[in-house]
Amino acid sequence: MRKTILNLMVIFGMFAAALFASLAPVWAAGLTPEEQEHLIFLREEEKLARDVYSTLYETWGSLVLSNIAASEQKHMDAVLRLLVKYGVPDPASAQIGVFSDPKLQDLYRQLVSQGQTSLQDAMKAGAFIEEVDIKDLQIAIDDTNKTDLRRVYGNLEPGSGNHLMAIVSHIEAITGERYVAQFLTQDEVDEILGR
Repeated sequence: MRKTILNLMVIFGMFAAALFASLAPVWAAGLTPEEQEHLIFLREEEKLARDVYSTLYETWGSLVLSNIAASEQKHMDAVLRLLVKYGVPDPASAQIGVFSDPKLQDLYRQLVSQGQTSLQDAMKAGAFIEEVDIKDLQIAIDDTNKTDLRRVYGNLEPGSGNHLMAIVSHIEAITGERYVAQFLTQDEVDEILGR
């Protein structure tokens, strides 16, 4: 009987240790599940931007695409620093065009396919990325009260606005027409563009 109780205590102890170990990263992170989700998603969303711009630069050789790809790497690095700080595993693959989030994987394929049809379509793919990124950053800012997260997201948002401005100026130069919003409202895009 004593041996059975001892064995049960050992088994229970092992179970409790395993359970604690599985929850420890969540507790150690000091983030809400929502904050963790935003961090993980934004890391891959910034990678999506970098990978699409890099891939389309290879197709079209546009310096705008190359410069924004380099900037997106800095955005990725900023989010990575937060992941490291809070002990959240990095979801980003080192391989171009590979994503753990299936929706981002599909979006990457769609945007690259679209962008390889013409330089104008490549720029429109970039503009779409920036509009979505701006909205996602705004949501992430609204969903946290942590100063460091709000500061980083708040720095990334105008960066994406600058990217959108650069891309829109090229789209309008190519088409001779005013840019039409693809994801944000037209008023939101016009405000970003200073119109």
